[in-house]
Amino acid sequence: MDSVPQTINATAWRRATIVSRLMAGQYPVNNSAKRGARGRIAMRKWTIVLAALAVMGASFGVSAAQAAEKLKVAVSQKGFWDSSWVEFGETAGFFKEAGLEIEVFYTEGGAQTIATVASGSVDVAMSNGILGAIGAYAKGGDATPYRIISAEMTGAHELFWWVKADSPIKTLKDAGEGKTIAFSSPGSSSNLILLTLLKQTGSKAKPVPTGGAPGTYTQTMTGQIDIGWSVVPFALQDINDGKARIVARARDATELANQTIRANLANVNSLKTKRDAIAKYMQVIHKSIEWGYSNPQAIEIFARNMKVTTAIAKQAVDEFYPKAATQVGEIRDLDRSLKDALEYKFLSSPKTPQDIAGLFDIVYKPSK
Repeated sequence: MDSVPQTINATAWRRATIVSRLMAGQYPVNNSAKRGARGRIAMRKWTIVLAALAVMGASFGVSAAQAAEKLKVAVSQKGFWDSSWVEFGETAGFFKEAGLEIEVFYTEGGAQTIATVASGSVDVAMSNGILGAIGAYAKGGDATPYRIISAEMTGAHELFWWVKADSPIKTLKDAGEGKTIAFSSPGSSSNLILLTLLKQTGSKAKPVPTGGAPGTYTQTMTGQIDIGWSVVPFALQDINDGKARIVARARDATELANQTIRANLANVNSLKTKRDAIAKYMQVIHKSIEWGYSNPQAIEIFARNMKVTTAIAKQAVDEFYPKAATQVGEIRDLDRSLKDALEYKFLSSPKTPQDIAGLFDIVYKPSK
């Protein structure tokens, strides 16, 4: 029996064999030569051949659908604007068009997200603080189990620090020793931004990791922490209603204006075995970002996920998420990131971009 190629299922191969033999005349097709109907015989033969080809086409279509490439992706902080790229891509049908099937896992923050990709539990980890990734690579070198495959956020924009309306703290300068101020987790972008803001203002407040924005909100409102951190649109309604006050915004950290502060990562083994799929994934992410800033449906999804009005959701995007900050093709101002990593103890000794060049494997660069 003819051998069956591995890329074609057995049924499709048998049908193809039948068709080829029909074409060669090996199978009789109601041969009624005695009736002098050779024309009809030929017509019937071709009718059967075409029918078989149609069945084969359907079979190949099913096989193609079944062959969608699968990726597991971890995303920090479900529901936020830049945590929604995958959902936007699914809604718009971009992943299906690209032949990708995405399984998403949501985490509480960058440190947890890095752990999932480092362990190999996922192929890609989205939205990770770049300082933590640099520190890990400086220790582990090429043995580090992940690589940076794209920028995620450049500049500091969407985060802010806030207090209850009755707090005596008006600005970070008012937060002296004995006061506590929140950030999500060590190595995260909120960690970097906060340290930069404290340095700029000379504040002596004590940074405390408090996890995600919802938990931090509770800790701040109950007085367990003096100054909470948040990301829009979370707590933005309270700000508008006068129940809380912003005391610092990420954009106040002017030193970070052109610095990539978050990056997307991929597992090293996944890059070896699924590189083309990961490159297609990043192309779709770029396309989904473009869709998010041009299609009103994206604001509706954002509002629904965060359980806020569309007006609040739109305010959050318009005022806190400049589109230019979401570029994925270039890691910017790496020299400053290395300086910050040393100053904030993510590095034990100075490093140059060349020293950590192996950390970066940018899989897709959009055309400008």
